[in-house]
Amino acid sequence: MAFHVEGLVAIVVFYLAILAVGIWAAWKTKNTGSEGDRSEAIIVGGRDIGLLVGGFTMTATWVGGGYINGTAEAVYVPGYGLAWAQAPIGYSLSLILGGLFFAKPMRSKGYVTMLDPFQQLYGKRMGGLLFIPALMGEMFWAAAIFSALGATISVIIDINVNISVIISALIATMYTLVGGLYSVAYTDVVQLFCIFLGLWISVPFAMSHPAVTDIGLTAVHQVYQTPWLGSINSLDIYTWLDNFFLLTLGGIPWQAYFQRVLSSSSATYAQVLSFLAAFGCLVMAIPAVLIGAIGASTAWNQTDYGVPDPKTKKEADMILPIVLQYLCPVYISFFGLGAVSAAVMSSADSSILSASSMFARNIYQLSFRQNASDREIVWVMRITVLLFGASATAMALLASSVYGLWYLSSDLVYIIIFPQLLCVLFIKGTNTYGAIAGYLFGLVLRITGGEPYLYLQPLIYYPGWYQDDNNIYVQRFPFKTLAMLTSFFTNVLVSYLAKYLFESGTLPPKLDFLDAVVARYSREHMDKATLVKSDNIVLNELAPVNPRHSLTLSSTFTNKEAFNYVDSSPELSNTEDN
Repeated sequence: MAFHVEGLVAIVVFYLAILAVGIWAAWKTKNTGSEGDRSEAIIVGGRDIGLLVGGFTMTATWVGGGYINGTAEAVYVPGYGLAWAQAPIGYSLSLILGGLFFAKPMRSKGYVTMLDPFQQLYGKRMGGLLFIPALMGEMFWAAAIFSALGATISVIIDINVNISVIISALIATMYTLVGGLYSVAYTDVVQLFCIFLGLWISVPFAMSHPAVTDIGLTAVHQVYQTPWLGSINSLDIYTWLDNFFLLTLGGIPWQAYFQRVLSSSSATYAQVLSFLAAFGCLVMAIPAVLIGAIGASTAWNQTDYGVPDPKTKKEADMILPIVLQYLCPVYISFFGLGAVSAAVMSSADSSILSASSMFARNIYQLSFRQNASDREIVWVMRITVLLFGASATAMALLASSVYGLWYLSSDLVYIIIFPQLLCVLFIKGTNTYGAIAGYLFGLVLRITGGEPYLYLQPLIYYPGWYQDDNNIYVQRFPFKTLAMLTSFFTNVLVSYLAKYLFESGTLPPKLDFLDAVVARYSREHMDKATLVKSDNIVLNELAPVNPRHSLTLSSTFTNKEAFNYVDSSPELSNTEDN
């Protein structure tokens, strides 16, 4: 394949335009936030992201390279087809559920990151534990899509994969570094427009290629391969359901999502943004589905691609750039490539910013440096943006199974963080003992179930398992959902058991070494009652409160429950009067 100078120029122009928009957004909002709130402005954009920009940035966060390429691949692969392209419906339902049940309580309490409620209720140790799967999910996701972008660019313009990955990562990291959420949000608007326009322009040219059969015919009849509508075998129905619940419920507890929710100007806006993004995800999936169908309807021996077809060459995951390259005119394929690179960058920048936000606030500030200045937190965020961006790039270049690592880490987000989020927001009475037990049970059940992408053999063989062509044991049983439910019920049961044992006197107070039951209603609520006053702080603003005597983790948060407790407790009322 010849080196395409035109393609390289098109990519350079696109990248420079994106960088310019990111720097402009950073300059435009450089004075946003008061002198002591700059770090919060970087994380949640000063909580003034409007509907238009918010809807675009939330949609672009989900419509990434993996979303576009993966949807096209699922439709194209024989034996799977549209029936197994679960991401569009799964992520759209995820956003709808997030808007209905999670956006309002998170935004109305004024949290800054997704981990805030965990640290408020369970303490900094548990917040640190939950940071691990959250970080893994964000980092491996960024690495996976950087890797996909490098392969995509190399297919169309034939440049070195490593160079394309490094340049793309540098651009995304640079504008995230200078502008935080503002730069990410404004560049997402441009990127989403490029994705929509680039893919839709490519579709009619690809459809009209002489080697392509009518996709309406190949949808239900076998021409070059099995129909691209696909089907679900009775043996695979539980696997399909397991994956569907993973996408739908596991798509909620991500910092990248809640960062947009928490940046909204109100709780109602946060809900509306989620619904707009759900619609946007469905619309943006349509051209990817059509491109996958076109790939399944093409006689590849009549194109410059030749034989065998992409599936036989094990290039099914690259079907989208292959269709752009071989079924579209050169200038159209370059425009479509800009769309794919836009999709990747719109997700990668969000993941890098999400990881650095959680580390700077929940690990550095709340766990180690509670008295850190706002300027110090801003610099910690900038350093971690560089570190996490470099780490994701290194994994994309060096790791041979980035996608396998991301699949495993996204499972952990579903199995560990989702049930914990349910408990912390909706189940009253859960505590750190239950959270730790649920965390461990979920982790053990997931690891022992095996992971084919990492060639990790299972230790527990659930009903319906089978051995594939690579001698890897594959589970048909929905063990991921089982692990999630086990984690949830373990959290609830152990929490109430610990509460009963301590409050009934069965266990002495000195054994409450995590201060999760006995001390929770004495020291922590006393601090909230004396340090946080309802007459000097607004509930929907999570502003740090200057303590009178000492600074505790709980005083960083504002919680209505603390005020209710003050009103109902004569002892605390007397304390305040004194």
